[in-house]
Amino acid sequence: MVLKTFGWSFAVTALGLVAAVFYGGWTAFGIVAILSILEISLSFDNAVVNAGILKKMNAFWQRIFLTIGILIAVFGMRLVFPVVIVAISAQLGPIEAVDLALTDKDRYQELVTDAHPAIAAFGGMFLLMIFLDFIFEDRDIKWLAWLERPLAKLGKVDMLSVCIALIVLLVSSMTFATHAHLHAGSADKAETVLLSGIAGLITYMVVGGLSGYFEDKLEEEEEREHEEEEEARRSGKQKPAILLAGKAAFFMFLYLEVLDASFSFDGVIGAFAITNDIVLMALGLGIGAMYVRSLTVYLVRQGTLDDYVYLEHGAHYAIGALAVILLVTIQYEIHEVITGLVGVLLIAASFWSSVRRNRALEAEEGAAGSSGEKAEVSSGV
Repeated sequence: MVLKTFGWSFAVTALGLVAAVFYGGWTAFGIVAILSILEISLSFDNAVVNAGILKKMNAFWQRIFLTIGILIAVFGMRLVFPVVIVAISAQLGPIEAVDLALTDKDRYQELVTDAHPAIAAFGGMFLLMIFLDFIFEDRDIKWLAWLERPLAKLGKVDMLSVCIALIVLLVSSMTFATHAHLHAGSADKAETVLLSGIAGLITYMVVGGLSGYFEDKLEEEEEREHEEEEEARRSGKQKPAILLAGKAAFFMFLYLEVLDASFSFDGVIGAFAITNDIVLMALGLGIGAMYVRSLTVYLVRQGTLDDYVYLEHGAHYAIGALAVILLVTIQYEIHEVITGLVGVLLIAASFWSSVRRNRALEAEEGAAGSSGEKAEVSSGV
């Protein structure tokens, strides 16, 4: 079962890691491995959402998601998108950006380093909004309850996450402006940081708006499907099972792709905090994207969507940590290994907390069952 579901992912992993060693030695191997883990951890909650929607679709649309969808995910968002970011921020053509990355790494590194404040501001704001919207939402299941309960109460204030993000952006740009005055010729970068951060905020709001639009469409289709089922039940007629192969399935597919794009943003932008090499980035994120797809299928087939309830929390705390790291790297250099390990440790902590919770629940159920059996014996005596 595992080999059948994850077989292609294992194969892509082996090829990707071997390619990394040939490309840049064991250092490149380590970076690709960290990027793969980062992508999987940040997109785990995406896989859970994908599985919840994918199980409602028929076999044809599931195949579409796993074929065309994976091409969009790996080659579109994980390969093309990093090139587009570098091309725009360094004011290069896409072909020129790729050519420089492959043939003139020193010049490419120089351009990316110059463009890093803009990339970090854009990505930091996008990731920060994902994190803030998560922690300000009141949830039934809380991982760090002592922190999440008061934050959920604060979240009732309208547009609080946007206000906080803008304040953080203003502080970051003003700090950079103060630093820039000490270096001739770099004062305009403070304005670049501000504009890039605003662009990141706008991008997040557009993606969120599109996701919400498709989600509303899905709800409308599901409501109409339910009404037709009720009508068919009353009339005694057999309802034709074509809805999920038609408009509803199409909207589900579009919704899944928008969701994947939104989670690709955090993976790709988070990757810039680890490396500026688009080849290593494409290898690492491509491997991660394959596992996310395989994990989606595994969750659908096994039906274990709710086993590890804190993983979503861990992923979003990792996103928040990456946002802070990116904004800090506007001014200061942080080693890529530290950046990668922060996310991995947060995910590992949330996974272990989920395991402990499951064991505690099983122990409580066992104790309750034993108490019930004793009570029955006593009453029988």
